Amino acid sequence: MTHIHKNRIIGGLMIILFAGFIWGLSGLDSDLAAREAPETKSGVMMVPASFSELAKQAQPGVVNIRTVKTVKGGGRVFRHFFGNPFDRKNPDSGPFSDEQAPDFKQRSLGSGFIIDDKGHIVTNNHVIEGADEITVRLSNDQEYDAEIVGRDPNTDLALIKIKGASNLVPLKLGDSDQLTVGSWVVAMGSPFGLEQTVTAGIVSAKGRVIGSGPYDDFIQTDASINPGNSGGPLLNMKGRVVGINTAIVAQGQGIGFAIPVNMAQGIIRQLEESGSVTRGWLGVGIQDLTPELAEYYGIKDKKGVLVAKVFEGDPADKAGIKANDIIVAVDGKPVNTSRELTGTIAEIPVGQKTPITILRDGKEKTVKVKIAKRDDSERLARRQPESSGELGIRIAEMTPELAKRYGHSETEKGVLVVGVQSGSKAAEAGIRQGDLVKEVNRKPVTAASELHAELEKKDKLQLLVKRPNAGFIVIKIS
Repeated sequence: MTHIHKNRIIGGLMIILFAGFIWGLSGLDSDLAAREAPETKSGVMMVPASFSELAKQAQPGVVNIRTVKTVKGGGRVFRHFFGNPFDRKNPDSGPFSDEQAPDFKQRSLGSGFIIDDKGHIVTNNHVIEGADEITVRLSNDQEYDAEIVGRDPNTDLALIKIKGASNLVPLKLGDSDQLTVGSWVVAMGSPFGLEQTVTAGIVSAKGRVIGSGPYDDFIQTDASINPGNSGGPLLNMKGRVVGINTAIVAQGQGIGFAIPVNMAQGIIRQLEESGSVTRGWLGVGIQDLTPELAEYYGIKDKKGVLVAKVFEGDPADKAGIKANDIIVAVDGKPVNTSRELTGTIAEIPVGQKTPITILRDGKEKTVKVKIAKRDDSERLARRQPESSGELGIRIAEMTPELAKRYGHSETEKGVLVVGVQSGSKAAEAGIRQGDLVKEVNRKPVTAASELHAELEKKDKLQLLVKRPNAGFIVIKIS
């Protein structure tokens, strides 16, 4: 055998051995990869390969909503340019008074989704509130006029309906209670008017309270939500609706909030049946148990809701519930927070007798309460709240009805804050809806006119505020 032939044989053997070594490493790498990137229990990879099939399936059920609203007197922008914005004492000194200013047509965009073949569409209340015209555009570019079936401002939900459309493809509703933090979700809608936009992300948190109303219970997601997405669906990986995209945080980067579909279903049902929502009312002022309160009342597991006040003549009072009782369960279902209790009572049919379990002096007791109807309307105020544009708050003088609604005593003196504009000076300083302004710069105020007068005098303000369940607070504003 020649020297050259021997070298060829040895070289071939080395190539075979090297190839086997590489093959063994690849197998080892595969085993390591399998251990380092495990699959979920359902067998789906942690990162979906594509959202295209889900988007294709849901697309026909997602709609674009355009509205036209008439703003009387030209609106704020018109008054700024053609009125006299600098002469606060004489607003009619510009070329146009409020009566002479032409009406202004304000246009806005939003989203929604079809829920049945009858043409019912779910969206946000703020998308269609006050609209004179509502136009719905389907994924096939067909357009239809829509009418409002019902609205619920407290949860920012609305139900509208289109007529004459055929072959509608409703979206199926899922179970938002089954969502877990980290689950993949997809948002669909028309951000900035860009129809059928699809964004994906995960559930960042659940049960978020962002101060938008008494029934806050939002799903937080990092799926991109922008103006125009409002009212569109938040979908799980099966293409089921688990939320209604509703809010964004102006200062946040990619943070969005959606109404859980489980909370929305009962509201949608009521809107379809009657055009409005009826909620249960217990008639108590409540607050969460702090560790100190739990220790004081001897609540070992620190679970339950403290009754801070019972309103005379209301259901709780008639059933024998007293201040300082701890509500631990409603109809056998435990309640741990005031938000849980409020939501649970709201869902109970009016007139139904419901067992409520309380702790009093360390002893458990169950009473039956006949649930009444909660009145959330603005008619609770004897007159319309006034606005303080400089601070960004809406105020009203105290009435027995407003005292009951916000948890104050009917004999309290002061001016009540019934609204705070997001991003305003008041919001930045920490003023909240429900605060009772007692003094401004150490001077007592009992009427809205007195508060306005004090606000105009000083550039730096010190407000003595009484906050339900928190006591007196001093708020400084420049």
